[in-house]
This record gives sequence, C-alpha cells and structure tokens, in this order.
Amino acid sequence: MTTATTISTSTTTATAPSNKGMHIGLWVTQALLAASFAMFGATKLSAPIEALQAQMPWVSGTMGGAVRFIGAVELAGALGLILPSATRIAPKLTPLAAMGLATVMLLASITHISRGEFGMIAFNAVLGGMALFIAWGRAKKAPIGGR
Repeated sequence: MTTATTISTSTTTATAPSNKGMHIGLWVTQALLAASFAMFGATKLSAPIEALQAQMPWVSGTMGGAVRFIGAVELAGALGLILPSATRIAPKLTPLAAMGLATVMLLASITHISRGEFGMIAFNAVLGGMALFIAWGRAKKAPIGGR
C-alpha cells in the first residue's frame, strides 16, 4: 500500500510540470494559429476579389466566389481556437475548431496539388500540423475544464 502511494505521488509530481508546459505550449500555438487564420480570413472576406486573385493564383474562375466562404470558415476557426478555452464556456469546442482548420488545410493542399502549386503545400502542412497539435493537446493531453 505504501509503495503504491509513493509511486502514485511521484508520478503525479513528475507529470505536473510537463502539464503546465503543455498548457503554455498549446496556448502559444493557439494564439499564433488564431492570429494567422484571423488575418487570412479577414483578408479573404474584405479584400476585392481582383486583389485576391493577384495575391493568390487559386482565386480564379469558380474559386472566386468560394473564397468568401473560406474566409468566413477561417475566421470562425480562429475564434474557436481562443474563445471557448479562454472563457471556459464549452472548451471542448477548441479541439473541434482545430480539427476544422486542419481539414481546411488538407483541402487547401489538395487544391494546390491539383493546380500544380507544390510550393504552397509545406505552408499548409505546417498550419495543419499546428492545428492537429492543438486538437490532440486540448482533447487528450491538456484539456481545459469548463465552468
């Protein structure tokens, strides 16, 4: 009995600092990713389509109309990365928002591959990887409790 208690206590003590570090790492990643997607989404929602076409070659033809929807999804995802966790109101929405943004990056990669724009895939992979890290971290490793 005493040995089990000692092992349990030492295990708890050993995981506490890494959990704090994980929370900090996740918050930093959430803030960076949310800022990026908020900027991308706001640009896609507010800039004229012609200006977006000059910046992003994929915004052409039929994709021109879809760019506004993509911008709204990115902006909603950015809010979903921060607000549920920061307010502790439905914090389980944060990993879902992260999974949604990872899906957006997967679809973006497929679009770039189909257009032969292979240089953009690394950028999509980094953002998608960050989103998957947040989804995993907030769902399994360091979840935030609700109110």
